[in-house]
This record gives sequence, C-alpha cells and structure tokens, in this order.
Amino acid sequence: MPLMFNTILTEGGLPIEKVRLLRHRDQRAAKGLKPYELWRDDRQRFEQYQSHQDFGNHTKLNHPFWASFVGTPNNETLFVGIYSVRYKGVLEKDIPASHSHELLEAGSCDIYELSLLKEFADLDGKLYIDWGLGTRSWIQRADNQNKPITEIRTEFKEPDFPGYLQFVSQLSKLEPPATWLDHRLKIITWCVSAYLPQN
Repeated sequence: MPLMFNTILTEGGLPIEKVRLLRHRDQRAAKGLKPYELWRDDRQRFEQYQSHQDFGNHTKLNHPFWASFVGTPNNETLFVGIYSVRYKGVLEKDIPASHSHELLEAGSCDIYELSLLKEFADLDGKLYIDWGLGTRSWIQRADNQNKPITEIRTEFKEPDFPGYLQFVSQLSKLEPPATWLDHRLKIITWCVSAYLPQN
C-alpha cells in the first residue's frame, strides 16, 4: 500500500479540509522563468509568483494552507513546501511579473500573504507525488484528492544528462537544467567546429 500525501499533512498537524494542493506549471512563463526554475533558482521570486493569483481562483485559493508543487522538466510533480495563507486584497500598484518580462497591473489580481511552514521543510525538493491525469486542474482539495507519494529522495537532484547519443532537440528550444549547461556548451562547440573549414 503506497504512502499517501494526506498522511504527511495529518502527521504534521494540519486539518486536510483546510489544505489546497497547488501544482504550478505555467505555460505563459518566459524562457528560464517557469515555476520549477523560479523555485530552483530564486525561491523569493517563486513565492512572489505564487502570491499573485487571478480573481477567478479566489474561492478555490482562499483557504488557510497551500501545499505547493511544481511540474518538473520530466513532468513529475515535486513538493516545494506548505504555506500558511492569508488573503491581503487586490494588487494596488504595478509590479514586474515574476514569470515573464511584463507588468502585473494594479487591480489585475489578488494578493496572498504566504508563510512557509518550517515543519515540512525537510521534504522540500525531495518528495514526489502522482498528481494524476488532471494536470490542468492545478488547484485541488486535499480532502478530495489524496495523492500517492511516488518517491522521497535524500536530497534534491536534477535529472542526469541523458548522454550525447540520446539527446535530441533544436538548440533554440533548449531549456536545460543548470547542471546540463556544461554539456550544452560542448555540443554547441562541437557543432560549430564540425562545420568550420579546416586549415
């Protein structure tokens, strides 16, 4: 029998009916600013992204706790923290959007005050769940959706580079994990040198 995510919530003292599960994977995000990348590279910016939400989601989101997840480059669902939540109101002034190179205009979204719960911090970036097929349904109720835990790792680790022979992509579409950058530079160098005339 698999370990379930609600067991983690209950053992941590949270009433599951007050917890909303959020899986962030924003297709509108600019290159390098997807929720997974924000969380990995700049947690403060990720939390700013998460704290600004569309008006249409107010009823679903206005609850005391959010269990936050991000979709990984491998399309897994990675746990990144549990937050206590307080609704603050409507955005009062223009600010740069965390996930794009645009502005969030005053009056365009709700703002939530988020506080990361330290009791669950040892699982951040290590726990993976099976979100199920409904990835478009990115806000779910914990009491209605008890997610199976698929893996708990000892430390956060990005996917390994698959190797030169297995990796196929257009260079313009590459958004590799930071740990792949050295390999990408070698590929680019090899491609350029292969087509340069030899002296």
